Parts: sequence; structure tokens; C-alpha cells
Amino acid sequence: MGDDSEWMKLPVDQKCEHKVWKARLNGYEEALKLFQRIGDEKSPEWGKYLGLIKKFVTDSNAVAQLKGLEAALAFIENAHVAGKTTGEVVSGVVTKVFNQPKARAKELGTDICLMYIEIEKAEVVQDELLKGLDNKNPKIVVACIEALRKALSEFGSKIVTLKPVVKILPKQFESREKAVRDEAKLLAVEIYKWIRDALRPPLQNLNSVQLKELEEEWVKLPTSPPKQSRFLRSQQDLKAKFEQQAQGEQSDGEEEEETVAAVDPYELLEAVEILSKMPKDFYDKIEAKKWQERKEALEAIETLAKNPKLENGDYGDLIRALKKVVGKDANVMLVSLAAKCLAGLASGLRKKFGTYAGQVVPTILEKFKEKKPQVVQALQEAIDAIFLTTTLQNVSEDILGVMDNKNPSIKQQASLFLARSFRHCTQATLPKSVLKPFCAALIKQVNDSAPEVRDAAFEALGTAMKVVGEKAVNPFLTDLDKLKLDKIKECADKVELAGGKKGAGGGGSAGGGGSGSGGGDKKPSARGPPPAEAPSKSSAPPKKTQPAASKASTGPPKKGKASSAAGGKGKKGPENKEITETELSIEVCEDLAAGVLPASCLQQLGSANWKERLASMEEFQRAVETMDKAQMPCQALVRMLAKKPGWKETNFQVMQMKLRIVALIAQRGQFSKTSASVALDGLVDKVGDVKCGGNAKEGLTAIGEACSLPWTAEQLVSMVFAQKNPKNQAETLNWLANAMKEFGFAGINVKAFINNVKTALGATNPAVRTAAITLLGVMYLYVGAPLRMFFEDEKPALLAQIDAEFEKMQGQSPPAPIRSTKKAAAEEEGDDGEEQEEDGGGGGGGGGQDIMDLLPRTDIGDKITSDLVSKIEDKNWKIRKEGLDEVAAIISEAKFITANIGELPLALKGRLGDSNKILVQQSLTILQQLATAMGPGLKQHVKTLGIPVITVLGDSKSNVRAAALTTLQAWVEQTGMKEWLEGEDLSEELKRENPFLRQELLGWLAEKLPSLRTVPADLMLCIPYLYACLEDRNGDVRKKAQDALPTFMMHLGYDKMNKATGKLKTSSKDQVVSMLEKARAVMPAKPAAPAKAGGGKGSAEPSRATSATRSQPVSEDVTDSKPEAKKVRGGVAAKKGAAAKKPAAKGLKDDEDRSGPIFTLIPNAKEQRIKEEKQLKILKWNFNTPRDEYVEQLKTQMSTCFAKWLQDELFHFDFQRHVKAIGVMIDRLESESEATIGCLDLILKWFTLRFFDTNTTVLMKVLEYLKLLFTMLNRENYHLTEYEANSFVPYLILKVGESKDVVRKDVRAILTMLCKVYPASKVFPFLMDGTKSKNSKQRAECLEELGCLIEGYGMNVCQPTPAKSLKEIAIHIGDRDTSVRNAALNTVVAVYNVCGEQVYKLIGNLSEKDMSMLEERIKRSAKKTPAAPAKQAATERSQREHPANPNATFLRKPAQEDPNKLNQARQNAHHSESSHPSIPKEFQLDLDMIEMDQSRVCELPDLVQHKLDELLEPIMIPEPKMRAVSPHFDDLHNSTASTINFVISQVASGDINTSIQALAQIDEVLRQEDKAEVMSGHIDQFLIATFMQLRLIYSTHMADDRLDKKDIFKLYSCIIGNMLSLFSMESLAREASMGVLKDLMHGLITLMLDARVEDIEEGQQLIRSVNLLVVRVLEKSDQTNMLSALLVLLQDSLVTTAGSPMLSELVMKCLWRMIRFLPETINNINLDRILLDVHNFMKVFPKEKLKQLKSDVPHRTLKTLLHTLCKLTGAKILDHLSMIENRNESELEAHLRRVVKHSGNLSGLKSDRGNEKSGLRTEDRMSKAKVSDILTEIFKKIGSKENTKEGLTELYEYKQKYSDVDLEPFLKNTSQFFQSYVERGLRMIESEREGKARIQTSAVIPQHGADSTLSSNNEELKPAVYYERLKILRQRQGLENTSRQGIGGGEDEPQQRPPISSLLSSKPSVASSTDMLHSKLSQLKESRELYQQEHNAHSHSPTHAHTRSASPAANLDDLKKRLERIKSNRQ
Repeated sequence: MGDDSEWMKLPVDQKCEHKVWKARLNGYEEALKLFQRIGDEKSPEWGKYLGLIKKFVTDSNAVAQLKGLEAALAFIENAHVAGKTTGEVVSGVVTKVFNQPKARAKELGTDICLMYIEIEKAEVVQDELLKGLDNKNPKIVVACIEALRKALSEFGSKIVTLKPVVKILPKQFESREKAVRDEAKLLAVEIYKWIRDALRPPLQNLNSVQLKELEEEWVKLPTSPPKQSRFLRSQQDLKAKFEQQAQGEQSDGEEEEETVAAVDPYELLEAVEILSKMPKDFYDKIEAKKWQERKEALEAIETLAKNPKLENGDYGDLIRALKKVVGKDANVMLVSLAAKCLAGLASGLRKKFGTYAGQVVPTILEKFKEKKPQVVQALQEAIDAIFLTTTLQNVSEDILGVMDNKNPSIKQQASLFLARSFRHCTQATLPKSVLKPFCAALIKQVNDSAPEVRDAAFEALGTAMKVVGEKAVNPFLTDLDKLKLDKIKECADKVELAGGKKGAGGGGSAGGGGSGSGGGDKKPSARGPPPAEAPSKSSAPPKKTQPAASKASTGPPKKGKASSAAGGKGKKGPENKEITETELSIEVCEDLAAGVLPASCLQQLGSANWKERLASMEEFQRAVETMDKAQMPCQALVRMLAKKPGWKETNFQVMQMKLRIVALIAQRGQFSKTSASVALDGLVDKVGDVKCGGNAKEGLTAIGEACSLPWTAEQLVSMVFAQKNPKNQAETLNWLANAMKEFGFAGINVKAFINNVKTALGATNPAVRTAAITLLGVMYLYVGAPLRMFFEDEKPALLAQIDAEFEKMQGQSPPAPIRSTKKAAAEEEGDDGEEQEEDGGGGGGGGGQDIMDLLPRTDIGDKITSDLVSKIEDKNWKIRKEGLDEVAAIISEAKFITANIGELPLALKGRLGDSNKILVQQSLTILQQLATAMGPGLKQHVKTLGIPVITVLGDSKSNVRAAALTTLQAWVEQTGMKEWLEGEDLSEELKRENPFLRQELLGWLAEKLPSLRTVPADLMLCIPYLYACLEDRNGDVRKKAQDALPTFMMHLGYDKMNKATGKLKTSSKDQVVSMLEKARAVMPAKPAAPAKAGGGKGSAEPSRATSATRSQPVSEDVTDSKPEAKKVRGGVAAKKGAAAKKPAAKGLKDDEDRSGPIFTLIPNAKEQRIKEEKQLKILKWNFNTPRDEYVEQLKTQMSTCFAKWLQDELFHFDFQRHVKAIGVMIDRLESESEATIGCLDLILKWFTLRFFDTNTTVLMKVLEYLKLLFTMLNRENYHLTEYEANSFVPYLILKVGESKDVVRKDVRAILTMLCKVYPASKVFPFLMDGTKSKNSKQRAECLEELGCLIEGYGMNVCQPTPAKSLKEIAIHIGDRDTSVRNAALNTVVAVYNVCGEQVYKLIGNLSEKDMSMLEERIKRSAKKTPAAPAKQAATERSQREHPANPNATFLRKPAQEDPNKLNQARQNAHHSESSHPSIPKEFQLDLDMIEMDQSRVCELPDLVQHKLDELLEPIMIPEPKMRAVSPHFDDLHNSTASTINFVISQVASGDINTSIQALAQIDEVLRQEDKAEVMSGHIDQFLIATFMQLRLIYSTHMADDRLDKKDIFKLYSCIIGNMLSLFSMESLAREASMGVLKDLMHGLITLMLDARVEDIEEGQQLIRSVNLLVVRVLEKSDQTNMLSALLVLLQDSLVTTAGSPMLSELVMKCLWRMIRFLPETINNINLDRILLDVHNFMKVFPKEKLKQLKSDVPHRTLKTLLHTLCKLTGAKILDHLSMIENRNESELEAHLRRVVKHSGNLSGLKSDRGNEKSGLRTEDRMSKAKVSDILTEIFKKIGSKENTKEGLTELYEYKQKYSDVDLEPFLKNTSQFFQSYVERGLRMIESEREGKARIQTSAVIPQHGADSTLSSNNEELKPAVYYERLKILRQRQGLENTSRQGIGGGEDEPQQRPPISSLLSSKPSVASSTDMLHSKLSQLKESRELYQQEHNAHSHSPTHAHTRSASPAANLDDLKKRLERIKSNRQ
């Protein structure tokens, strides 16, 4: 027993796997108890056993196995996850349990199978059991059959799919084992219970004995259908319903039908392929002369067609052959044989035959002229079979076509066919739009002379009445007398509908509309949606109350009347229909009138005295007013009024009374159309009368109410246009326009009107024309755009007027009708009105369908001759093209055509597959044409022509596919989607494995499905192929399939689609199921029924809401030939309703609570959550894709601290809600920052879920919030906890690999911010994990980010150790993706820059190839001179990026960089201030400068300068006095200058409004000349800020779609306005220095070339302003600076090949302009500087290189410049080469000499040339003059007030040239003060030059004249000011420290300066103003954190010690001290 004790201690799950069977037995027992004990079906405990359950059931020990089975059963019953084990467990049960001898084991096995079925896994179980039937062991087979039988008897045939079971049954009957045969027999009996006779065909081949036995068993079965006794988990509501029924013991008829009809025997059959089995010579024989041969051919087909189910294929040729026999063969026996064949094909192919129905039906109908009964019977069978394959709508045209045929047999058979067809219809599939034309035709036949025709018509009408109810048919029967009506009702009572259903009319009762749900409920999905009638009658459940229904219809009153009128079951016959009267003779009328009118009244009617006539009228009126409605003889009274003088009455008072009485009679009496006709004669004449017109119009309105507007209008218009009176015509049209608005448009016959309106439009009288146009406008409201088609051939002027009127009406919705036709017309409108409600109501949207029916259509059938068809099918493509051209011409000529287009469909179908793509496209164009021309009739061609268009979507050429899509859209607009989705055609298309076809088709479906309200069930057939597409090899197909999933799901439901995954392989299945889950979350809601109350019908809104929120949307109106238009309308409501799915009231309540806080701050809640996660009480936030349990957990955690409504929004399935919620969170971020931090972990977790959404809108919003969030956290000094970072950062890093740039950029920005609230060293490992991703973009971005971290924070960020992380980074150098390789190399280079050669140790061994790549890259970036490595990276970075974007990171793509540039960058690194990556240079405080330079004093306005005059006397100035003045300067300086500095700093702000405000302030100063001087000295600074802003706009704002372009334009115009003001003041303009001008010009030219600006409307204007500005800058700024700037800019633009060629072109244009002005400006130009720039230019671009450029313009520009200069200065130009080192090597000098020589100016030079030594400079010539003279001259200058500065400069340069010169003799007679002044001056110039050399990388321009960097305001300077400045400097620095601290490396002595030539060696580059900023912006108070960060960043730098400038804040204490020192100095 020692062993026992060991396993006793093990946990349960381990016992279950133990090798000792007792241990297992014990384990199973405990597991069983455990399973029964766990309460939560989702408990994680279940997960432990997932893998073990199979072992439970397949245990090798029989005893243990029994226990195991029990435990397994408990597991399956209770565990949520059990479904995953279905396949393996059931297969284990089949193989290892069903063969056990113990009955208990088998019983448990069966129970397990049934339990799996109960938890929704029926398909898998069934598959496994069916596989078991192939097992060799008969025991297993028997058990499987038994299990199947039990499953069927308990769950019923809906859950157990019978088709596969029936398929294997016959095989089991052939088994050798009796047990198997017996079990099979029991199963067959069980199946028979469920599907009855459907089982017979599949079993017809069993042997007779078995069949007989089965028959005997079947007979014994009870006839009532069996009931499901066990239910799925999802069917619990059904279960409850069954239990209730069982208590009430009432069998529900409806349910019976449902179960009986559940299985169609057809479904259980195997399809047979017959096309290949046809006799080879069939087509020859069928054309043979001998009838016997034809008969043989047909008999062969007949036997094949007897197969009950046929395989789909191309039966076109066969059907054409049979059709020909039926139509043309003279032998009637063959006709009936062919008809039988057609019937066989139709019943075998079912829906697939639908495509051919249209071709065959007309032929059969024509053939009904045959008298022979056997032929007629065969034809009837054929047409009935065909009817079942198509819809009534599709054949309606053909039937209506023969209804007025001359041959009575045809009419009779057509009516009988209709009667039979109606039986198969329901209310839903027989909408009014279809019924109306049939009834009209049948009513004609009711009056036919042939009795058989009449009887057939009665039968058809009776059947229709039975199907849709009396109430629906009555309006069409108004013209029939009572006898005929009774006959129809009698027929209706006899009718037996298909399937034995009772008629929807509820036994023919007229008011039975409401019972429609009885018959109409089940089939809509199969046959298309029910009619668009009041919802009470549609297939929606009866719970909708009548009021709701009536609200939705055209106006409440009508419904009530209609039902009350109809309630009398026909007793009040006359009232039920329109009032008709026979015309009475005048005598009868007089008698009738005498009975109701006083005698005096009648006598005076015709009196000659008008007063008597008036009195008579008054009596008449009183009599009418008091008369009883029923007794009023309307016709008689009207005829009395019309009696002489009648309507010719001359006295207007009498006439007015007459007209008033007519109106009264019409309103009060039962006014018939007969009476109306009498009255209308008179009214028409008086409509235009000035005095009587009003009364006449009232009369007309009353008649309209009595006799319906459509009838009245038609009569009226035809009468008025028969006479010539224009006044009457105009007024009639005006009345009509008004009446239409009052009555609505229902029932108006547009066609009849249009001809009269055309007449009116052509009238000579303008009033008539105007009235006609107004009327058209009103009609347009109802009819919409198609109305215009009728008038396209009018004169252009008139058409323009019509269009203008239509334009006015555009967008208006028609008013609600305020009048309606009374009495019977209420019925009529109840129908007509409803048919058009949606159109009329919707304002033209759907009205199109109505007018489409009214358009005069041409039948082009006869034009499609067989010649034309053969042309289209010709072998030669040119002839085929001709044929197509002809077709196109026929269609365009006919404009509108009927649906009959003969043989065209098949011919065109052939062309869609044409090998010549041009013809394919032409065919598509013809099909588009056809769509517009044919309108709704197109429906019947969908199968023949529409589906082949889908096939074209598989074409490899994208333009063909696009054309096919356009064609599809055009077709769908006419046909709606239903026809396309019916049948298997669509799924057959999807089945084709063509990636193009699949992606286009799925994309199209995804677009169309969401707008449909119902779809045919056949959509389900597409699902298997949709799933196949989800795993297609082609990525686009997969994507489209995923997009389409939710749209399929909205119609088919998640459950059905999930069930369909059962047939997939397990691997595929899991994938598909997870996609289904995702799709379920984003599934769009179904659009609701379009609200019945249209545009203006008062009740529109409520009805919309109700229709949308009902659980089952009202089905779609089939009448609508343009469902698309309507769906859009319904869609609005749908969104409202479906998204909310709750009554509106609740919405209001929600809004109220939204004002409160959105987060609740619960103390310690976050700590508690962290604790729970640590103790594993909750799931750790760690997943590849978020599973439901994570989402649920987050919901629970959020519920305590998030507002309820916010949480609902956050977890809503509609992404729009997420966006809204994030919007709210952004708004509340500031106000609820504390609470936000309190819930930070949950907020971040929720955002990680959003990272898994594919929706970019949400993602962008998420990133926007995160950026704001991290800014807030940084401000609050909050640091993320490990817990928060771990559950957020890894998911953020996933998004760095997003394909969209904007997203990546944002994520990188967030990562940069993240490092401020979470240590960079901890972010590092997350990024390292990111580099292991499969996504190459993610790898590259992570590597770049790592480089940035190392560069910014040094090697200490590399965790765990630098060596380990670098080895991992270096692996990526060998990556297959270039961007990853580059990023890895750059990162390693960044390390190299930080720690030098050590990097090779750290990265370990690399392959040779990788190593050589790395060395190459390092070499490229290596430094020429040792300087701080970290600094170099920093400058490179600041160069490469836009300085205004502190978050941009790292070197982008140095691979393509020009090595030259890198060198240049390196030099810049020496000579420019370095900066930390995240602080733009402009905004750094340069402490060195501030400390030593208080010289700013000079930049003041002239306010204080007069006080300085006394200082000019040398010597006398005592030092203390100077000290005293200084603070005064500072104060003043502080007040104005610092304000200006501050405002200027805001100009470069990233916030547009801040920048605009700053610019406005500056503009105010610049505009006032007296104030403008304040800006002096700040010009460079201001211009720099400006072009920084221009760059910011260019790179950031313009690219940002969220910004309003108007704001950007406002900013642009402010900038340009300011610049124009500035550059109009020459004194200020001249202060702009060269580097600044260069950048400014660059910015302006870039702006002029920005294509994005041109695209915006005011763009052109903007560019014109910039142009103006550029001209002004060129004119007003300092000409030397300007020329230099342009030369340098040209050089740069030519070097960077990346730049636009336009840039250099425009720069050259500017240069040309400058050259043009040289004659005027030459004297103000410092030629030495210009020539130095030209020299530098020619060094970079020697002549050869210039000539290699694409354009020769640069070369020409340069030559022109030099030539002009030579021309203007002559040989003197050679004296100005003083600044160029090694002039002899300069190409420039040679060039100038050539030019000068050519101009013949060489004579004077030759002699000099001889004396020159080759190394001497030109200036050496001066030594020939006496040195003393020169020096005396110089000292004079120094002594004079004006030229002191110039003198000092000259002296300095002289000393530089002749270092051995002795100045002693000149100085000894001067005062001590003068001597020290000179000495200091020289030192100052030296330090100045020294500084320049550092700042400007362009090889230091030794400034001439008064151009000093430290002071740009040189004109007004006095020497004493210099003296003052010098002294301050000396005091600060300690007397001897005259040399300024070199910014580049700290050398004090000028000798140490690298020689200029070496600096120029790589490329003379120019100082960008950014480098010259120097101390300009030092007043900006930069926040302390930046310095701290800077400190952190640089303190890691190993080279820190020996470079002073590597970091301006080398350590914090030093920084503090220096700041203190500055402050004390100031004070």
C-alpha cells in the first residue's frame, strides 16, 4: 500500500492521469464531485481538465472508464469550455465506448453525445457518429445508429440535419448484420415521423421486402407531427413555450406546419448530372425532318429529366431547343412531350431554372391556343413547374401581354394559370403593385363574351381575394356590379390554398386584414418581403397595435373610415366602392328635384329677371344645406343648376351662388363622377373669371374630395385645353398645383398630364407657361428627377426655366396632404396612396419607381433580330463590335424600353466573357444603358444578364472590374438586391477561386447588405465560401471577407453562422470562430422599416422611432423598384433605433446623469487591484488578442469607478460611441485629473483593447487622448507604476508597427513622453521585446526608438546589460528587411557615438557581411576631429529634424545621406552650440553669452543716447560714473526688450492662435513709425521666429487634416502682412543678417512652391502676396547680405538633389533681379564678401561640375553676375579678393582676369604683376607706399569721431598682414587712455572675429566696415558706446580675459584656430541663422525640467569631462551658480 499513499497526496487532475488505474478511478470520483460542486460555468478550474476529458472516456480499465464517463458527462453539462472537446471526446466514445459489452457504458456514451448536442455542438457530434458507421465493428455501427435515432427523437429534425443521415441509410439496409439492419429500420421509422413522404424517394431503391416492412411500420405512426422534447441551451424560451402548451394541451397549427415543412424531400436527394448523358446527336435529331427522330430525341431527354434533382449547369441550348419545339413544331404530340421535358427540368432544377423562365413562359402562353386536352394539360404542368422556379413578378409582363389576346383559349389558360399561381402566394409575395395590373386585366375578362374566359377570370380573382383578403382586392373591383362581386366571393370560398392553409383573409371577411400573420408570417424570407402597407397587415407580429399602424400610414383619418366601411361585410355594397350612377334624363331629374326643392325655386331658375334668379338660388342653397345626405339627388340638382341659362349665366352674383351650391352638393351629398362631369363643364368656364374664379376653385376642390383628385384633374385638364381661353388654362393649372399639395400625389396619372403640360408650355400666353412651370415644380416634389426626362426635347430657354423651378424645389419635402378623397375614395386611396406613400412622403427619393412605371416605353423586341444576334456572336471581333454598336444605338434611340428584348440577353452574356476586353467593356456599357432604359423591368433579366456581370469581376484588368462594378450598381438601383441574392447563383460565383472576383464581390456585398432590411434565405449558401475566403491565400480577399463578415451576420445571425463553422477543419474552425466573435462586436444594426409617415406627414418622427425600435423590422415593400433610395431613408431611423435599442425616454434620462463626474476617486482602489493581480485573484493583463474574460474582468473593475453611462459607451459595439466617449474623457482630463490618475490603470487597459480594433478613427482618437494624458501626468509629476506600465506599454509598442504613418508618428511621440513619466531604462526592455515582432515596421521603429534612448540617456538605459542588449540589437543588422537593417545599424552607430570603439566588444561576433556593413556605416559617420561624440549625434539630429518638433527622434535614413553633408554636420558640431535633442536651439539659454555680454544696452532706441555725448571726451571719464549708468540701461533694456523677446518667442509657437496673437502685437508696433524703432536689434530674432513658424506650418499644420485650413491661412496672411510692414522700413530691413535672409528666402520660396496651398481656394491670392513680399525683401534688405544669402541658398539647393528643381530656379530668378539692380547698388555692396561667396560656390561647383547639372542656368547666372560686377568696377575688382585664402588656386581669380582682359583693362596691371611674388596678396602692393603714411592715415581715423571703428578695423587687418610692424612711434605721443582704447579695440575685434569663426561655419568672414554680429544696429553707434561695452566685458572677465570663450572647443588663442582652408576642405557651408541665434532668444525662460533632463542626458556621456560645450548645463550646481551670478549682475 506504500504506493497508494503516494498518489493519494496528488491533486485531482494529476490523479486522473496516473498510471495506476485505482488512482485514476479515485481521481474520476473526485473530479465528478468537483464538477458537480463548481458553481461558475466560467471558472478557470475547468480549464485544467480540457485536455483530460478524452482520457476520461477512453480509459483502458473498464471500471475506471465507467466512472470516467460519469465525470465527463458532468463536465460537459457544467463547463462553459466543454464545447472545445466535442470532436475528440465523441470520437473516443464511438471507438472506445460503443464497443464495450456493458450496457451502462454505452448508455453513458450516448448521453455524452446528446449532452454535446444540447450545448450546441450537434454538427460535430453528428459527423463523428456518421464516421462511426464506417467502422468494421458492427457493435459500434449499431450504437451509432441508435445514438442518431435518440438524438433525432429528442431534438427533432431542426437540430439533427437529416440530409447526411438519409444519404447513408440505404447502405445500412444492405449490411450483413441483422442488428444493423434492424437498427436502420428503427431509424428510418423515426425519420419518417419527422419528414413523412420526403423520405420515400431516397429509399426507393431498397429491396421490396424491406420497403414493404417499412411501409407497414409507417402506416402505424400517428399522423400528428412529433414534438421536440429536449432543447438546446439557446432554446430555453422555446422550451418554456412547449411546456405551457403541454399544460393547455392545445396544438398550435402554426407550429405544426413549421415542423412539417421543415424538410423538403428535394433537399435530401442527390443531384444528378444529365447534360453529359444527353444523346450526342440530340441537337441534330431535334432539327430532323422526320417527326419520329425528333420524338426519339425528346424521349431521351424526358427520361433524363425525370430525375427528381438535377445538377446545375448550362441548360441554355437544351431549353432553347425545347422551346422551339413547343413554339414551332406542328406535331402536337411532340409539343406535349417537349412541355413534359420542360416541366421535368424545371422541377429538377428548381430555383436554378429561374434564369430560363423568362424565355419559355411567353412561348407556352402563346401555345395555349391549342385545343387538344393532352397538349393543354402538358403545357399547364410545364408552366406550373416553371412558376415555382421564379416569382410572379418576373413573369407578370408576359402574362399581362397575353391577357388581351384575341384567342379566348389563351386568355382562359392565362387566367387559370394566374389562379393556380396565386394559390402559391402569400400576402407578402402578392403585393398590391403586382396585383393591381392583374386585377385590371382580369376585370376586363370578367366582361368577356366567352363564358370560359369569364369563369377563369372569376376563379383567378377569387383566389387572389382568398390569398390577400377581401379588403386588399376590393379597391380594384369598384367597377363591378354586385352579381359579379358575389360570384368572385363564391369562388374565393371554394379555393383551397397550397399546403391547405386557410386564406389570409380570414375566411373572406373584409376586415380580416389583421390576421395576415397567419399565412403571411412564414414565407417572406423565401419569397421576398411583404407589401408596404400599414404594418398591421404585413408580416410583423400582431403585437403592434392598430393605432401604431395607422400612424404610419398616409394620414390617420383614412384608416378608420376604411375599416369601418369594410366592416359591413359587403352589405353596404355601393358605399364600399366608388359611387357610380347612370346618366339620368332631364325629365327624371326634374321629378327628383321637385321632390326636394320648393316649387318657387324651380320656377324662377330660368327667369329673365336676375333678381328672381338670385332669390331662387338662395332658396336652392338653403334647401341643399338642410337636406339629408342619403336623400340628396346630387345628379338631379346639378342638372337643374345647368338648365338654361345654366353656366352661361351673365350676372356674376347669381353665378357665384351657383358655384357655391355645386361645392355644397359635392361636400354634402353622395356625389358621383356622373354628377361631377355635369358640373365640371360650368366650373371650367369660370375658373379664370375675376369675380367667380374663387368660387369655381372651391367647387373644384369639393369635387376633388368627392371623386378623387386624379379623376377630377384628368377631366379638368382635358376640358380646359380643349378650349382656347388662356386665363382659364392658367388658373386651372394654378388650382391643380395647389390641389396636389393639398391632396397629395396619390394615384395621379402623370402620363395624361404631361402632354397637356407640354401644350401649356408651348402656349403663347406667358401666364399659362408660368402656371405650367409652377405645376411642374409641384410635381417634381413628388416625382423627382425622372420628371425632367419628359421635357428634354423642349427649347433650351424653356428647359432652363424648368430647371430653375426644379432647383427651387430641390431638397424640399412635399407637404402633408390635408384633404383626402371621401367615402369610397377612402378605400381607393387606402390603396393607391399607400402604394406611393413612401415615395410621395419621402420627397422624390423613392417616387422614382412610380414615374418609371408611367414612362412611355418602346418595345424593342422586334428590333433584336436573329441577324443582329448572330452578328453579336460572330467569330470576327469587328463584326461582333458592329453588332454591339447597333444594340447600343437601338437602346439609346428608344430611351425607355419594355422588358422584352428577345434573344439579346444570351447574346450579351456571351460577350461578357469575350476574349477581347474592349468588347467586354462595351457590353458592360450597354448593360448600364439597358438598366436606365428598362427600369424596374430589369428584374427578370437579373439571372441571365446580371449574374454574368459578377463573373466579370474576376477579370485581371482593373478597369474592366471597375466597369463591371459600375454596371452592378446601375442594375441594383433598378432591381433591388433581392433578385441577386435569391438562388444559388451568387454562391456559385463566390465558389470560383478567383481572388479578384472574390475581393470585388465581397466588397460589393459588404457595401450593399447593411442597407437591406430582409434578405432571402439563400444568402446562407454563400457562407461556406465566405469562410473559405477568410483563409484565402490572397491577403486582399481575406481582408474583404473579414469586412463582409459583420454584414452577413446582421442578416443571418451569429448562431447560424457559428453553426456553419461545424463543417470546417478544426484548425480553420478556431480561426473563423474568433473572427466571428470580432464581427459580432461590430455587427451593424438592421435598418428599420422606412417610416411610413413620409416627409411632411406630421407623425414622421414618432413613427420612425417606433418602427426602428420594434424587435422585428417591418418588411420591405416589394413594389419598390428602387429599394436603394428608400433604404437610405430607413437607415436613419435604423441607426437611431437600433443603436439605442431602448425607448427614447430612457435616452433623456441618460443625458441628465451625464453632467456628473465621469470618474470616481476611490482611495486605495488602485493599490487593491495591484494586490489582487499579484495574488493571482484576477487574470494578469497579458494576452495576444483580448479574450472575453479579460473584457468582462475590466468591465467589473471599471463599474466601481466609472460613470455608468460612460462605461456603457466604452463597451458599446458601435465604434462611434467609443469615439464619443474618448471625446468626453479628453474634455474632462483637466478638470478630473486626480480621478483620472486614480483610475489610470483601468483607462490604460481599456486603451490596450482599442489597439486591437481595426478602426483608424478610434485609433487616432485614442492616440490623441494618450498624448494629452501623458502631458498631464508629466505636469502632475506622476510616475507610472510597474503594474500600469506592464499592462500598457507592450500593447502600445505593437502599434508602432502600424502601416499608417500618422499612427506610427503619434505612437513614437507618446513613447517619447512616456520616458518622462517612466524610467527610460525600464522602457528599454519593452522595446527590446518589440524588436522580436514578426512585423518588420515594428522591428524597425523599435530599433530606432532604442537608438534614441541610448543617444539621449547614454549606455545606462541598456537593460539588463549593455552587452546583452547590444548583441540582440546587432542580430538585426542581418535582417531581410532594409528598414530594419538600417535602423539596427543606426542604433549601433548611436552606441558608437557614445562609447567609441568599445562598441565592437559589446556587440559580440557578427558575420563578415554584417560587420563590413557596420564598419562602413561607422566610418561614414565617424568624426574628423575628436570632439564630444554625444554632441555630434545631437547636432546631426537637430539638423535633420525640424527644430520645432522636440519629439521627433533619431537619425532618419543616413544611408542615403551625402558623406559631404555628414562632414559638414561634424564641423557644425564644433562650431555651433550643441543642444540636447529635445530642446530646440532657439529656446536655450546661452549662459556664457549672458554672463559675459551685457552689451545689449546698445540696442535701445535713441532715448538715452544723448546722455552719452559727454563721454566722448577721452580720459575725463571716471570709472564709477560708468558703473552708475549701466543699471539704468539694464532697466530700460529689461522692460522693452524683454517684452519684445517674449512676444517674438511666441511667434514660433506650435499653437496657431498664440502665434497669430503675437504677430498681431508686432504688427501694431511695425505699423506706427514712431514705435517701429523699438524693433531695432530684434530683427534677426523676429525673422528667425517667423521662418520657424513657416516651417512648422509647412511640415506639421498643413499635413494635419484636423486643423481648419482657414486658420492656417489666417496665420499665413498675418506672417506675410508683418513681413511686408517690416520690409517697407529700410532701416529695419537692413538689419537682417545674411544667414537669416537665407533661411527666410528659403521659407518663402518653399511656400510659393507648396502644391497644397494652390489647391485651396484662396491659395492663389496667398502666393501672389508672397511674390510681392519676396520682391520687397530683395529691394529693401542689405544688398551685400542679400546677394550672399542668395548665392549660398543657390549652392545649397543645387547640392541637395532631393529638393525641388523649382527651388533653385526661383533662387536664380531672385539673383537675376539683384543683378539687374547692381548699377544702382554697387556702391553699397561689400564686394570682398560677395567674391568670397562666389569663390566658395565655385569650390563646391567647379566649372566642370556646373556644366554637368541638368540645367545650364546656374552656370549662366554665375557668369552674368561676375560679368556685371567686372563691367561696373573694371580692373579694380581684382583688389577685392582680399578675403580669399590661396587666391592663386582660386578658379574665381582666373575667371575674373579673363573677363577683365576681354574688356581690355589689363594694361595697368601688367607692370604690377611683374613685381608680385607668387605668394603675396594683392594688398601687398600697398607696401610700396610708405608704411608711415598708411598708419598715420589709420590713426587719424581712429582719433576722429565718425571713423573710429573703421580705423580700428583697418589697424587690426594691417597688423594681421604685417605682423612685424612697429606701432610704438605712433602711440608714444598719445595719452594713456588712447593707447589702452586702441589696444582694447584690437582685442575686441580679435575676439569678435574669433567668435564669428566659431559661429559661422562658412570660414569666418572677417567683417568689413561696421558689420558686427554683436550689434546689428551699427549706423548710429558712437565709439563711447563701444568703450562702455568693452569695460563691462573686462570687468566681468577679469581684465586679461579678453578672448571670448570659443564656443567650439574652448581655446583662447586665435593661433589655435584651425586654418580656414581646412575648414573649407569638405564643403564651405553657410551659417544657418539657427546657429547664429546665439544670444538672441536668451530671454526666454525655459523651464527647469528641460535642464534637468539635459543634465540627465549628458551626465552619462563618457567624454563629458573634456568638453565644456557638450552640455550647456554640465552640472546642476554649476547651472544654479551661474544663474545666481547673472541675477546679481542685473541687480
